[in-house]
Amino acid sequence: MRFEGRVWIVGDNINTDSILPQKCFYMQPAEQARYVFESNRPGWAEQVKAGDILIGGRNFGMGSSRPAARTLKVLGLACLVAESVNGLFYRNCINFAFPVMECPGITAAFDEGDIADVNVETHTITNKTRNTSIKAVPLPDALLDLLKAGGVYPLLEKQGLIAPKTA
Repeated sequence: MRFEGRVWIVGDNINTDSILPQKCFYMQPAEQARYVFESNRPGWAEQVKAGDILIGGRNFGMGSSRPAARTLKVLGLACLVAESVNGLFYRNCINFAFPVMECPGITAAFDEGDIADVNVETHTITNKTRNTSIKAVPLPDALLDLLKAGGVYPLLEKQGLIAPKTA
């Protein structure tokens, strides 16, 4: 899994409430994506292009277990690389097949708008603008397999543990 895209940077302690505001709970996922970071970066969701990469500070995704990771994926972001990620949010990213990596030092390695090349399997993040690289914490093989399978539900369907989703 490899992604190349424009970088967006957010700070520390990004709460799931900022990613998926409560007023969006009963909206369809595509509509929810329009409200990502509305409270702290109004209009940001309209600026994001498919394949862009989100870089976060420490404790990204703190808060509730709402499906905020799915919302970032639906918005079109390729992946998230953060200094550290809240454990529940991290697992939700994997479950929804939204690639996530922890990488101490990542916020100092990029400026917003730089171009990143993220290789999940080699856990290498390259700043193509600066021509520098940094290593992330490797994903355990089981979680990498889950990402490659398309998330928890597709994997369980493939293994015959749940019925296939119908349209």
